[in-house]
Amino acid sequence: MSKSDKNITVLAVALLLVLVGVYANHFNNGFHFDDTHTVVDNVHIRSLKNIPQFFTDPRMFSADPAHWSIRPLVTTSLAIDCWFAGGLYPSYFQTSTFIEFVLMGAMLFFMFRNLLKNAFKAQWSSYVALGATAWYMLNTANAETINYIISRSDVLSTFFIVASFLIYIAYPRKRNTFLYLIPAAIGAFAKETVLVLVILVFFYTLIFEDELSLADLFKPTSLHKIGRAIVKILPLLIVVGAIQYYIISKVSSSSLFITHSFSDYVITQSWIWVHYFITFFLPLNLSADTDWTIIPNVFDERIIIGILFIIALIVTIFKTSAKKETKPIAFGLIWFAAALLPTTLMPLAEVTNDHRMFFPFIGLALSATTYIALLIKKSETKIASSPVLRNLVLIAIILVLGLNAYGITKRNQVWRNEETLWLDVTQKSPLNGRGLMNYGLTQMTKGNYDVADRYFESAVPLLPTYHLLYINIGILKGAMGNHQEAETNFQRAISLSPNTYEEYAFYGRYLQQIKNNTKAITMAQKALQINPYATVALYTLMDAYNDLGMTDKLHEAARQTLAIIPDDATALSFLNAKPQSATAIPTNQHTRELEIHQYLDQSVSYYNGHYYNQCIAACLEILKLDPQNADAYSNMSAAYNQMKQWQLGANAAQKALKINPHHKFALGNLNWAKSNLK
Repeated sequence: MSKSDKNITVLAVALLLVLVGVYANHFNNGFHFDDTHTVVDNVHIRSLKNIPQFFTDPRMFSADPAHWSIRPLVTTSLAIDCWFAGGLYPSYFQTSTFIEFVLMGAMLFFMFRNLLKNAFKAQWSSYVALGATAWYMLNTANAETINYIISRSDVLSTFFIVASFLIYIAYPRKRNTFLYLIPAAIGAFAKETVLVLVILVFFYTLIFEDELSLADLFKPTSLHKIGRAIVKILPLLIVVGAIQYYIISKVSSSSLFITHSFSDYVITQSWIWVHYFITFFLPLNLSADTDWTIIPNVFDERIIIGILFIIALIVTIFKTSAKKETKPIAFGLIWFAAALLPTTLMPLAEVTNDHRMFFPFIGLALSATTYIALLIKKSETKIASSPVLRNLVLIAIILVLGLNAYGITKRNQVWRNEETLWLDVTQKSPLNGRGLMNYGLTQMTKGNYDVADRYFESAVPLLPTYHLLYINIGILKGAMGNHQEAETNFQRAISLSPNTYEEYAFYGRYLQQIKNNTKAITMAQKALQINPYATVALYTLMDAYNDLGMTDKLHEAARQTLAIIPDDATALSFLNAKPQSATAIPTNQHTRELEIHQYLDQSVSYYNGHYYNQCIAACLEILKLDPQNADAYSNMSAAYNQMKQWQLGANAAQKALKINPHHKFALGNLNWAKSNLK
């Protein structure tokens, strides 16, 4: 091993140790945001037996039908982490993502070195490649992806893009074995961005192997080389394209989150590109959920700056692709632009997201480091002879990497838990209603109801039609004892989004908590019709049937729960529990009117479930509170009639009619009883 190789090895080990050190405070960070429905509430990742279905069933990706999709590589990795950890322990998931990140960094070094071999002599290319790798791996912005567990889709897809591209450029003589297609095919099951690899291979072939500049591509003499490059990418295009077509065919269009005008969204992306570019060099004001919105005015100064930036980017690519030593700069900028195309051309709900920079920043790391290295190379003799200049260069490198490393540790602290994360969002993105709502949720969880209420109310003007906000307000108002306001907000959520399951599930849970079990059952069943994996609704059903003493229905709900969550402790406890009679409602919990209403609901549920004795028992409880309740006597009459105790049925109906002569159900029950008595 040469001295240079030894130095590179030592520096690489040092980089690894620094990387582990700066991310040391992130391994216990919790689940956040979309982790809730893709990991925490996703019952499918709790069994490795589901892995084959991850590749065919979009419902396996998320507990929320609005996010049903197919990213089987991601879901499989989550299931393996869950199995290995023996449960939902975030540290195992964080460690898994970090290992993937480190391995990708190792491949990046060899990929960069290969791309730089014609621009620098061997010794230089290794150092520049390691510098580019270090800048990328320690870039503060990447902490947004590494801390966000479900964003391992970015890590995995980028990992396999790099692996495939590295095999392609490092082993040109083995391309006829199509070995490079294997990582690409695997990565396509992680995220749609793998299709960008086709663009990268195409331009690599022309710029590096055919030694063309971008200007040369417009010359007639280059047509045969362009054609040859197209032929080279065809196997990759066919394999990755076929997988993407298969995935899209399995996913409902409602899961694509296309929420903006295409033209407005694409125009806005010009400014977003500027933002991403600047963030690579100055990763400041990072936010897990920004309050940036569409810029519809094409004459807005931000759009003008964005368009000028893209023009400058294209001009720079053309110029730098003309010389051998600057081709890595051109290719890095092509990588940056190509990697941004998927999120630029697909009008997503959020116009920007910090984890979208993870893949494009590989290109910027290559371009920026190459440019700086060429500047240093030009002054190599002067720098070598001046200790001051050498020290300044060293200090600059340490400063850039050191500040980024410090930034990572600070972002890790922000991602510690839901409260720290969403507090940061409210501070960085004060016009983000979702951020205000989610921070309010953290306060509601802690019992700080007044604080939660303030944040929810602040979110309402920003999200006037967001059904999840009204669900959370309903939950809060219920916890505060404001049952009328709770009811109003749950109903508002249902009116805004009648075809999603959350409002029915959480409204049902609330109703069950106030012992309105009949209506709770109805809401839970509606939720399960939309999403059969809604665990909140399943638990509500079990609690409601248990309260009502409806043992058969309780066992049915418990078995339904166990079918999707094997060994669920709650379901098993209900399945093995002894039957119980109607649940008494403590008189000190609710008003007299509410108690009567609850017992009436119980009596109807018992009647519908063919539990006629329990129905009568519930009616007797009503009569203790209100001896003149005609509905109670009428329900008793119906129950007696069902048991063919016609005289008791007639007596109960007559008592109901004595209280309310116009009670049509009591009159019907009386006629029913009399016809059988004759």
